[in-house]
Amino acid sequence: MKKISVLLAVTALTSVMATSAWSKTLVYCSEGSPEGFDPGIYTAGTTFDASSRTVYSRLVEFKHGSTEVEPGLAESWTVSPDGKEYTFKLRKGVKFQTTDFFTPTRDLTADDVIFSIGRQISADGPWAKYVAGGSYEYADGMGFTKLIKSIDKVDDLTVKFVLNHPEAPFLADLAMDFGSILSKEYADKLQTDKKMEQMNQQPLGTGPFTFVAYQPDAVIRYKANETYFKGKEKIDDLVFAITPDASVRAQKLKSGECNIMPYPNAADIKDLKADKNLKVLEQAGLNVSYLAYNTLIAPFDKVEVRKALNMAVNKQAIVDAVFQGSASVATNPIPPTMWSYNKDVKDDKYNPDEAKKMLEKAGVKDLSMKIWAMPVSRPYMLNARRAAELMQADLGKIGVKVEIVTYDWAQYLKLSSAKDRDGAAILGWTGDNGDPDNFLDTLLGCDAVGGNNRAQWCNKEFDDLVKKAKQTADVKERTKLYEQAQVVFKREAPWMTIDHSEEFIPMTKNVTGYFQDPVGVHRFDGVDIAE
Repeated sequence: MKKISVLLAVTALTSVMATSAWSKTLVYCSEGSPEGFDPGIYTAGTTFDASSRTVYSRLVEFKHGSTEVEPGLAESWTVSPDGKEYTFKLRKGVKFQTTDFFTPTRDLTADDVIFSIGRQISADGPWAKYVAGGSYEYADGMGFTKLIKSIDKVDDLTVKFVLNHPEAPFLADLAMDFGSILSKEYADKLQTDKKMEQMNQQPLGTGPFTFVAYQPDAVIRYKANETYFKGKEKIDDLVFAITPDASVRAQKLKSGECNIMPYPNAADIKDLKADKNLKVLEQAGLNVSYLAYNTLIAPFDKVEVRKALNMAVNKQAIVDAVFQGSASVATNPIPPTMWSYNKDVKDDKYNPDEAKKMLEKAGVKDLSMKIWAMPVSRPYMLNARRAAELMQADLGKIGVKVEIVTYDWAQYLKLSSAKDRDGAAILGWTGDNGDPDNFLDTLLGCDAVGGNNRAQWCNKEFDDLVKKAKQTADVKERTKLYEQAQVVFKREAPWMTIDHSEEFIPMTKNVTGYFQDPVGVHRFDGVDIAE
């Protein structure tokens, strides 16, 4: 990750605050820089916080603090009896934001919905690869290209999705960040001007906050959207003060330089809770952290090798060192708080002696490998470098030589998805919609290989189970299928499952209206600062 001087960061933040001296300003000490501002081409929560949950809205939304779907840009919808047609009635008079770089001439219509989702499933469309190296990773990984037969304009305020088959989580999927609705009028202007990449640099939507400016690796500034269809927000200005170091974020919070911070170090939580000027929200995370082997590259293409490496690592020691009691060792790829979690699946036991024998039996000697350590704190992995060092030490005991590598966050996410990636990558996931499909198919399905499936693992038995599960509306049947899929996953071991963590959000006591969302995003609509 790029280094920035403390002086630069402070100067940038001071400048932003000075322009807002007579307005109500909320400062969020974010953990990293966004990859860009188009939520359709990314999957990282850091990026979503800065784009989809500030600037944009979706047809349907999750209620604050839950995974229950409620109306968004669509005021109502109907589903056909066969589950293949979803018809949405759009709100009348929803306005796109007016900015220094674009002034809309019309309100939201069905054309904007068709453009926003359609561009993600059109392989040969002009917006298919408008950002170098970018791809519609969510739409691809979740099989939208095969699922959606057509998106039809019934009239200006009515749009119909026609599916090739029923899809139980489809409505919840549209509430996810990649379902954000962009302005087709703005897109057309950028295409005409041959400035399409600006869509990812200067976002414009219908959400609660309007993008103002971004100083890379330092500050993002937003202002309340005066024409927001739910009404103007209570805070006038929203500032993201980008602060990668968790300890520095905590210091800024305690000194009053910011109002909210994410992902505190486990060692800092007790002190933050004791501060009379702060409050700390907490809840069990809907998440998992894992080490993804590249199952296309020898010797990690062998199940017995992956199993041996899993058995060589003391995961409890990692959880103790990194989380200090605020996480539990993971067995399955979905968290135990999620429906369909298979309690009967047993984890690979920590047994270095047996692990060494398994490697020898597999004909693997003098193995050298890379472990990729994330450069940012995430709720499921607060300190990937420390976790990697513990893995390195444990694997060294069975004769495996480990080199730890890292990259800045945007590069890390991009490079770790490559099919020829060298090494095993520490990654993680917070559920986006409360459905097991969002873990099992999104992260491990065959459609997601080369994208979110960073283990590059395509197993027909597993894939058939999860595909069948999401095509039935019967929850009992879906549960049974997902439980079977978890058995296959554990048997084949494409990941070393690491942990499920608790999530903590410290903030100043004068912050009101903030909800801790189970899907892991940070939303500032409805938030206020008491005088």
